[in-house]
Amino acid sequence: MTFDDGPSSTTNDVLDVLEREGIVATFFLVGENVNSSTASIMQRQVNMGCELANHSYNHVDMSNYSASDIRNQINWTQSAIENTIGVTPKFFRPPYLGISNTMYQNIDLTFIQGIVTQDYDSSISVSQIVNNAVNNVSDGSIVLLHDFQGNSKTVQALPTIIQRLKSQGYSFVTVSQLFEYKGINPNQDYKIFSNVYD
Repeated sequence: MTFDDGPSSTTNDVLDVLEREGIVATFFLVGENVNSSTASIMQRQVNMGCELANHSYNHVDMSNYSASDIRNQINWTQSAIENTIGVTPKFFRPPYLGISNTMYQNIDLTFIQGIVTQDYDSSISVSQIVNNAVNNVSDGSIVLLHDFQGNSKTVQALPTIIQRLKSQGYSFVTVSQLFEYKGINPNQDYKIFSNVYD
């Protein structure tokens, strides 16, 4: 289970659900959202055993960016997270899932995609978000959700997603744990993962 675009106040609502369900997730943070006002949210994420990852500094499509601009987006975000909470992200999700060879050549992090639930789309219903997540999961899957400010539909969908997947025998781990438990090396060049077995 992964969440993009935080940290925000919605992140705390997501964490409330995760805490009730006794599970962890990986959060792909936007660097410009990382500051003293969100530090307590990040501390809660870390305290709960969740993983923090990189989602660029200001959520731009980097696929046409120059090498230096790409490195800036990554380095600024890494530094913001490290300086705020003391954690160094190992994973990167490209905004809008836009990728390029220049990005692969200049970002020294594992690229993560995921099952797209379309929960960023305001016209999508809570039940559609649930179905998009649950119906496409298989062993080793990474589910892509969003915790941007005000995304209440995802918060509403989350308990049902978790309970239905639990009833199918799935367990919930961080992205690092997923690669570790499956014995897959995440450090592969020119590769983006939606499932660790892909």
